[in-house]
Amino acid sequence: MGASMMTSTTPPLESARWYVVLVLGLVYAVNIADRYVVATVLEPIRKEFGLSDSGVAWLTGVSLAFFYIFVGLPIARYADRANRRNIVAGAMILWSAATALLGLTQNYLQFLLARIAVGIGEAGGTPPSTSIIADNFPRGRRAYALTIYALGLPLGAWMGSSLAGAIVEHFHSWRAAFIALGVPGVIFGLLILLTVREPVRGRFELVTEDSAPAASFVETCRFLWTQRSAWHINAAGTVICLWGWGLLFWTQTYFERAYGLSTAEAGARLGTIYFWAGTVATIATSAILALPQMQDPKWIARLLAVIVAASTIPSFLIYWTHSLTVATAMLWIVVPAIYLYVGPTMALLLNFMPAPMRAQGMAISLLTANVANLIIAPTAVGWISDMLTGPLGGNAASLRYALLALSLTGFWAAYHYWTSVRSYAVDDLRVRTFGMDAAPLPAEA
Repeated sequence: MGASMMTSTTPPLESARWYVVLVLGLVYAVNIADRYVVATVLEPIRKEFGLSDSGVAWLTGVSLAFFYIFVGLPIARYADRANRRNIVAGAMILWSAATALLGLTQNYLQFLLARIAVGIGEAGGTPPSTSIIADNFPRGRRAYALTIYALGLPLGAWMGSSLAGAIVEHFHSWRAAFIALGVPGVIFGLLILLTVREPVRGRFELVTEDSAPAASFVETCRFLWTQRSAWHINAAGTVICLWGWGLLFWTQTYFERAYGLSTAEAGARLGTIYFWAGTVATIATSAILALPQMQDPKWIARLLAVIVAASTIPSFLIYWTHSLTVATAMLWIVVPAIYLYVGPTMALLLNFMPAPMRAQGMAISLLTANVANLIIAPTAVGWISDMLTGPLGGNAASLRYALLALSLTGFWAAYHYWTSVRSYAVDDLRVRTFGMDAAPLPAEA
């Protein structure tokens, strides 16, 4: 192997690798916080603008998702051939500035336009970030690294729930929460430009960026379809978003209606669970994934299937019970399952996608996930709640039954994880031999 090849495949210092994971994990946290703050102040927004449950779902969820989806794919296509660091930084500055603008809006149209801008910015966050991390770690260590990256999820959820709720209570305005969470993100985006380096694309694969061009979107979709393992993994992640994030989108509002909690009280209760249960679950998952036997992706998929299936019953009990204490206890069981799947699922998907397709593959995964958790779940739950409000005599009972119906979809996600292992061997071979005639085999680190 020549000197140039050795340079391109030599891993960076361990500290530099983990600095990238830390910074991009914080990017992920800000991304999640900017989403969670909407769920935290959903009821005050609905009341101020005079909206129904389905109406507020369209304003806060669907408006972001449509533009996230349509912009995300071309951004990912560009990220598979351009500087991903610059894309992440620019995207963060845009969505953070737009989040702050949400706090300055005075009517429905202004809020809608600002929310669309948030969706456009967020589309450039996760796909290039995960692609950068994948090029900083060899295949066997990606699940561990991406699980550490996923710690941004509980941190961001806490910021968007507890912190946002406290800000709303202090300033007596839901707008203050958007401004407080948006402005720091603009500054952080500049930090990324100054301190994060763009890695060599495909450095741990049989093909590097110098030996294979970025794949087209059609080629990526065709390859993803042939990878039955990746197809089932993506389906599992999509249904978990429908199940878990769909439930959490409405849980703050449900607690306010069903138990008479204020925005700050519900935010503090939920934010505490999101942070501690999510963090502990994610750290425990990273420790498990560091075990030698977890280098086998089949073990990871089966573990996720069992955890999600076992958590579906308590997710039903959250909304079945009329006890706030029982509902809170069930959330402590369910929230870890909703959080811990993120890193392992990303790693499984990325391991079954060649380097020239990773950002686009992740964008496709996020497209289906966001359709599930920002379009289907909010609007379906809102529509069912609106339809049942009259017959049940109130929007607390109607929202409860809508969430009960959604809670059972967890079994569906578990099925896809369990089924995905059937074709791992042939799909793994297809990825490992993709473009092998173009470059020699690099050493793992």
